[in-house]
Amino acid sequence: MASVSGGGLARARRIVVKVGSALVVGEDGPDRHWLGAFAADLARVRARGQQVLVVSSGAVALGRRRLALPRSRKLTLPEKQAAAAAGQSALMHAWEEALEPHGLAAAQILLTRDDTEVRRRWLNARATAETLLQLGLVPVVNENDTVVTEEIRYGDNDRLAARAAQMIGADVLVLLSDVDGLYTADPRSDPDAQHLPRIERLTPEIEAMAGGANAAAGVGTGGMATKLAAARIASAAGCATVITLGERPSPLWAVEHGERATVIEPSTTPAAAYKAWIAGSLAPAGALTADAGAAAALRRGKSLLAAGVKGVEGAFDKGDAVVVRDEDGREIGRGIVRYDAPDAARICGLKSDAIEAAIGYSEGPMIHADDLALAAHTAA
Repeated sequence: MASVSGGGLARARRIVVKVGSALVVGEDGPDRHWLGAFAADLARVRARGQQVLVVSSGAVALGRRRLALPRSRKLTLPEKQAAAAAGQSALMHAWEEALEPHGLAAAQILLTRDDTEVRRRWLNARATAETLLQLGLVPVVNENDTVVTEEIRYGDNDRLAARAAQMIGADVLVLLSDVDGLYTADPRSDPDAQHLPRIERLTPEIEAMAGGANAAAGVGTGGMATKLAAARIASAAGCATVITLGERPSPLWAVEHGERATVIEPSTTPAAAYKAWIAGSLAPAGALTADAGAAAALRRGKSLLAAGVKGVEGAFDKGDAVVVRDEDGREIGRGIVRYDAPDAARICGLKSDAIEAAIGYSEGPMIHADDLALAAHTAA
């Protein structure tokens, strides 16, 4: 896996950047100076052909001011939800205003924890984000604080950003902080604290440093502990994490040019992590039988086309996991199916150009190669 620092960040195909409230919100509203400079940084990255998704805090802080809610006390849940509702439009307007001079457009995505953990909702959210990225927009993600409850909320956008990175198969997650990375102790109180520029593996010893070192770092409900929790999620998804100082006007440029940051290496690749999730985490809802030609194509890494499907079993929906077997009943692999069971049965054996006429729409192959995890004996 390529190094993230320096040219590594420049080589990343997809980047997720988490921006906290302290960077987005100034004394009198949105910090337009910082947002404008950061938008120029994003435009530079986009000009290289890279895709960027932003996870942005700030809606509650902006809405709190709009509703004149006192800053001297903690908001109740209904007040926080009202503030989020009032502030979300202001937050998006600030991002649109910052990006527009660079020819970029923002698109809002509001998520709850269920949207990143319930499979069908995860698939829908992923499809939306993928489409926005392919159309050249900058998705701006935030937790949907207007409807979420304390029991089902993330509570910090560090972990939400890690789930978003997992969802879109990002190569790098950048967490902008009020410190320039992880130290062995709190550098504000311990002059002997050592900066850790690179972490190959998150160990209990490393994670324990966040309890004392930089314990007050971060803004809102985050901190260094939540950043390392986010890094663990990202690492398992094949995504590297960069923790760096966000107050710089061009933090991505700064990391690329050697400014101080902590890089936490991924433990796998995004593609391998996704295939492992399909193979090991999903209970199959049905089965498809592939003919000999399709089975051979699958073993060569191809997609499963409707033309190669001979049989459909189970009562699955679009987005469910199904087993794929050959004509002798041997499992070839498991994958995410793009049609529900009744439609899958109707298009068995049909060529791709005949699918829409048969069922009124087409989602392409029955199972795309990217969504198919081959069984160990098959892959071997």
